[in-house]
Amino acid sequence: MSRIQTTYADPLCQRAYKLGLYGLVNRWPEFGHEDWVSQLVDCEEAERQHRSLDRRMRRSKVGAFKVMADFDWKWPTKGDRELIEELFTFQFLDEAANVVLVGANGVGKTMIAQNLAHQAVQRGHTAIFTTASAMLNDLSAQDGALALQRRLRHYATPKLLVIDEVGYLSYDNRHADLLFEVVNRRYGQRSIVLTTNKPFAECNDMFPNAACVVTLIDRLVHKAEIVQLAADGSYRFKEATERQSRRSSHKKPEV
Repeated sequence: MSRIQTTYADPLCQRAYKLGLYGLVNRWPEFGHEDWVSQLVDCEEAERQHRSLDRRMRRSKVGAFKVMADFDWKWPTKGDRELIEELFTFQFLDEAANVVLVGANGVGKTMIAQNLAHQAVQRGHTAIFTTASAMLNDLSAQDGALALQRRLRHYATPKLLVIDEVGYLSYDNRHADLLFEVVNRRYGQRSIVLTTNKPFAECNDMFPNAACVVTLIDRLVHKAEIVQLAADGSYRFKEATERQSRRSSHKKPEV
């Protein structure tokens, strides 16, 4: 066995090579046994992992959100907690399956979706969080076919794409076609988490006269986990009411 082959057989040397420390690798017989080499490789790996996480987190556009530890499981009158918690094992990512969170405003759909995107990034995946209107307006604003193809790749490439607030606005045929293109490019390859306040029976209200709606929904729900959520009103309205009540109780009585 040659010296080069022996050098590359060393697991620590293989780690240094993956890090691109080629000068060190080429002089491995001189320095490979030194204690500082192991520390150097450990530090470089840790720093690159940190930079990678920071870069993927910024690209995810998740924004500020409440962590799932703060989710009030007593608030929803309908919601499969076991299924929701199972989503955070991210088995659906391995299966390239989708997740659809359905419910009225203020029942926790966006909070769950943001946490899924954040945790996916923490686990080493790429993710993008966007509202439906932001994504479709971005795509429709592209000037020319090449620019559009680049932006479509932007949404098609991440391991997880979260599309929030589908159904809050109605879209024209152009927007429907663009959403179909995104879903179609990811179909069977990468997962989508989608939140909507509309049941699928009302999808024609979102995309009136769009010919692709049936096929779009069919590809979206194939191999999908459908999570139904319901509550007695909006949790945000509940919190606002409680804050107002606390402020009122702390006011000094007028003399």
